[in-house]
Amino acid sequence: MIRRAGKRTGEVETKGAGDYVTEVDLRAERAVAALLAAATPDLPVRGEEHGGETADRHWLVDPLDGTTNFVHAFPVVGVSVALVEEGRPTVGAVHAPFLGLTWTAARGRGADRDGKALRVSTRAPEDAIVATGFPFRHRDRIPEYLRLFRPALERFEDLRRPGAACLDLAWVAEGVFDGFFELGLSGWDVAAGALLVEEAGGRVSDWGGGDGYLAGDILAGPPQVHRVLRDLAAS
Repeated sequence: MIRRAGKRTGEVETKGAGDYVTEVDLRAERAVAALLAAATPDLPVRGEEHGGETADRHWLVDPLDGTTNFVHAFPVVGVSVALVEEGRPTVGAVHAPFLGLTWTAARGRGADRDGKALRVSTRAPEDAIVATGFPFRHRDRIPEYLRLFRPALERFEDLRRPGAACLDLAWVAEGVFDGFFELGLSGWDVAAGALLVEEAGGRVSDWGGGDGYLAGDILAGPPQVHRVLRDLAAS
């Protein structure tokens, strides 16, 4: 559906500064929710655009992560679907419709991209390329973000900002990026991608080093990079 839409976003609604929803977001979420409801009728589905219920076991869906990229015809957008059980993602899939890539993971069973097993990188922190995202929905948190951003820019080789968190995390799991940090996301942004990272041998936490990353503040990477991110966030 997203591929067919291409640059035809339809009506674009502004939810906030730099935060958009298009007709394609809405249609994509309805399509994913319908598929999940048919396959697992006993499990509730919660999506970014239409909401929904949660339970001990529920689906968490971001139908189009990177809507701003989509509106600007930048093809780095993703679809993220995760099964969350007792507050932890246990199954996840991330798809990049314009890039033709699909990443999947199941807790305890590893992660793969189109059938190829994933492992996080082994690069040293000084050689690391770390992805990030700005807290554009929560501009009051920019000072908090910058307290990590500046030392990260000094500590790592370089930083990147593609603009779709689920893909950032998938690329960490694949070893393309060596880490990821962001504030103010939502569970549907990170659930599937975080599981990919964990199943590829990486570490994922909130900024305090705990397991509350589904609340939206996330640090992720191979153990050696995650350790540095955690220390920088605590300083």
